[in-house]
Amino acid sequence: MTPAIQIAEKAGIDFKIHEYPHNANASSYGEEAATLLGVNPSRVFKTLLVATNDKKLAVAIIPVNNQLSLKAIAKALGAKKTSMANPAEAEKATGYILGGISPLGQKKRLPFIIDNNINNFDTIYVSGGQRGLEIELKASDLISLCSAKLAEIKA
Repeated sequence: MTPAIQIAEKAGIDFKIHEYPHNANASSYGEEAATLLGVNPSRVFKTLLVATNDKKLAVAIIPVNNQLSLKAIAKALGAKKTSMANPAEAEKATGYILGGISPLGQKKRLPFIIDNNINNFDTIYVSGGQRGLEIELKASDLISLCSAKLAEIKA
C-alpha cells in the first residue's frame, strides 16, 4: 500500500484503485495509463514539480495530454519564473519515483496548483504512488486533500 492510498483511506473519501501492466519503455506514463485503462486522457492528470526563481518547489497537476505552461504556473505561484524541477529533487521532496509521483502522500508539504479544467469531470485519475497504479477520485477531494489552488496552467 502506497502513502497515496493510505492518505485517501485516512481521509475517508470515495476512491478506486486501478492497476495496469506498466511498460518500462513507455514514453509517457500518463498517456500509457489512459490507454491501458481505456480512459479519456483529459481525465488522467500528471503530477509535475517545478522550481521557482528563488529555488522553492511547487506541484503542478495537469491533464496528461497537455503541456505545462511555465509562465502560467509562475504567475499562479506569484513567482517571476519557473523551471522544471531537477528529477532527483522531485523524487526527494515527494518520496516517489518519476512516473509514479502522486499528488497524495508526498513527503514535503508543497504549494499545489491544479489546472482549472479538473472540474470538467465527475472523477479524475492521478498516480497512486507507483508506476502502473492510478487512483480515481472526485476532483473536489483531490483539491481539498492537496489544499490546491486552481488556475489555467496548460500551455
